[in-house]
Amino acid sequence: MGLSGLALAAVWLAVRITPLQPVSAAGQTVRVGAAPLSWSLSGPGQLDLFGQAIPTRAHFDGPIRPRLELTRIKADAEVARLLRSGDHERLTLEVGRKLASGRVRYGAWETGVAAGLVLLPLAAWTGLRRMPPGRTVLILAGGLILVAVVNAIGFYLLASDTPRALRDVRSLQDLVGDSPPAPVPRAEGPALGDVRAVALGDSTAAGSGNRPLPDPSDLDRACRRSADSYPRALARANGWNVLNLACSGATVRDGVLGVQILGEQVAPPQIAQARRATEASVLLVSVGANDVRWSDLVRLCVVSPSCDDRASTAFFQDRLARFGLDYRNLLRVLAALPQHPAVVVNEYYDPFGPDVGCLRDEGLTRRKAEVLRSRLAALNAVLQQGAETAGFTAVKPDFEGHRLCSAQPYVQGPADRAPPAPDCRRSAGHRSCRPAGPLHQGELTDRMDIFLPLYPIGLA
Repeated sequence: MGLSGLALAAVWLAVRITPLQPVSAAGQTVRVGAAPLSWSLSGPGQLDLFGQAIPTRAHFDGPIRPRLELTRIKADAEVARLLRSGDHERLTLEVGRKLASGRVRYGAWETGVAAGLVLLPLAAWTGLRRMPPGRTVLILAGGLILVAVVNAIGFYLLASDTPRALRDVRSLQDLVGDSPPAPVPRAEGPALGDVRAVALGDSTAAGSGNRPLPDPSDLDRACRRSADSYPRALARANGWNVLNLACSGATVRDGVLGVQILGEQVAPPQIAQARRATEASVLLVSVGANDVRWSDLVRLCVVSPSCDDRASTAFFQDRLARFGLDYRNLLRVLAALPQHPAVVVNEYYDPFGPDVGCLRDEGLTRRKAEVLRSRLAALNAVLQQGAETAGFTAVKPDFEGHRLCSAQPYVQGPADRAPPAPDCRRSAGHRSCRPAGPLHQGELTDRMDIFLPLYPIGLA
């Protein structure tokens, strides 16, 4: 019994410490390993995506189930060509085969690690007991045999269908039961060779609620693009021609990679229009809040007794996991852009300061603010880790000293017209503006000391 227990403990520990095995396919690197051991004989595997552990929709037999971790999205000439041509069938042809081979390689490594974990204590024990060589060899051989049996049962008998299931995987969406967005259509219209930078995303980049553009188009009005948006300020500061394609309410699927319906207006995919800027050296991205339905979470938090109940927490985790998958698709498309711009991913500002007493009558307590802040931090962590995985830059605006309830807030509270969005009416020495929109629709003012933290890579 003691030897059997040692073998089981060695396998349990080996599953936890054996390095995941990297495989590269379709322009990305995925590490393949095993999820934590389970006592059930069937269940989901685990997908680690930008710091989020997502259970797979696909179920696998056995207590040792696959774990996949996306570690790199790279620009690859062949991948870029296939993405542009829409030949996704060929792009994903070898994904499953390589995942299955990585699983087999991990199994061999894990068996070796488990064997070492058994041999070391057994060798020490037989040495301390001064056992004769013949008996020592028998005990060590018995330990190795037990480890081999446990691994054979866990990896090759109970989980015999796992390699076949992995070979059927064509993309990460296959594992989580989600369909990928449609291929990005080709851009219509002439090349925009004089554009230096392009902004994509939601109302934080559109500048919704501030002064309207001087001569707006119907689509500008529908997207609520403003003359005080940060892409316009970037253009003024650097003398650049900046193309702002951001649109209020945009998500990765509906707005950035796909069309966005805006009443009677239809906004074409932002990424398709960005491809027209053939000489752009910088691309700015502001996405995520609409994808996780941040405004609904804020409204629910304000009117509910508690913000961290199981229902709202599960809803947020589900939306965050869905966003992670869509964000990965966006990052792959950005990595394949032919002009290879420097991509800057904007995180979301933190509007909550140490004091939220001025919002107590509106239903926002310190505890509620902490919950919202933790969820905002989780969203920003996905944005940051995804950007780093793709080799891009993630940056975060700094509202320190100008948050809610401060002496000079750049963020409105629930009682104002645009809760809680940056408030440029109180910025001394600057013209009044008309902020609008919930938390995820905040607009930066035209003060350059706010814009500068967004761009630490020297865009001037």
